[in-house]
Amino acid sequence: MSETTLPAKASWRDYKELTKPNVVALMILTSAIGMFMAVPGMVPLDVLLLGNLGIALCAGAAATVNHLVDQRVDQRMARTRNRPVARGRVAAPQAALFATLLGVAGMAILIIWVNALTAWLTLASLVGYAFVYTMFLKRATPQNIVIGGLAGAAPPLLGWTAVTGEIHGHALLLVLIIFAWTPPHFWALAIHRREEYAAVDIPMLPVTHGVMFTKLHILLYTLIMFAITLLPFVTRMSGPLYLLGAVVLGGGFLYWAIELLRNRNPRAPMETFKYSIIYLMALFVVMLVDHYLFPVATL
Repeated sequence: MSETTLPAKASWRDYKELTKPNVVALMILTSAIGMFMAVPGMVPLDVLLLGNLGIALCAGAAATVNHLVDQRVDQRMARTRNRPVARGRVAAPQAALFATLLGVAGMAILIIWVNALTAWLTLASLVGYAFVYTMFLKRATPQNIVIGGLAGAAPPLLGWTAVTGEIHGHALLLVLIIFAWTPPHFWALAIHRREEYAAVDIPMLPVTHGVMFTKLHILLYTLIMFAITLLPFVTRMSGPLYLLGAVVLGGGFLYWAIELLRNRNPRAPMETFKYSIIYLMALFVVMLVDHYLFPVATL
């Protein structure tokens, strides 16, 4: 092998990239808000810091396993071909060790300083994403993201149980919101990248059932998601500010879902994908603000 083809030496940035920090940051935002929603006042500082640290480490471990399992697929897709494992900057054994260290450290923190329920639920989420979804569902069915999305929807529940030590119906409602959000969020990206998914035999919905079929399902799931986001107000978990935010933000999501279906804007799939991320962040932040301005629920 010539010197010019040798992979670059791994840096700390490569290991950071293995953890998918942007994805983990969004998960921790929803986890932290799940903690605050569980109590009328302030979350204990040790639980806030150590709980989210443990959850983040386990999420980073799951993301690293995803890099490992998908390295051959990543090499063939423009969006992922420069990832550290796919590019060879981080060798597979190093990535596996890194994932193990992150997972063990995260679990230890949760078991020792938080509570066992949160630790085991976090482990179930890790296994669900890293192994059930990445190794099996992703390649088995076009409904992969629907079924596998449950693992990614768990952080608010993990935050809630970290504070209370129990599973509450309101926490499950937060999970349901993210669960319904995941298909339209990811299918918008899948439409944009459908040719790459087809080239690597990943049966994403736009590959197996066509773009228009997928756009219709994005609209249907967006309508379902919109209805679900009204439930925190209906169940008196949240108040009028949240209701206003859910309607306005949901209206924006519906606009992009309809714009996709109209098929007039070639940039609509990526615009929908980008908006979906802003949507989820804003929805949970509005929920948090409402929680303290309009404390309507007795937890």
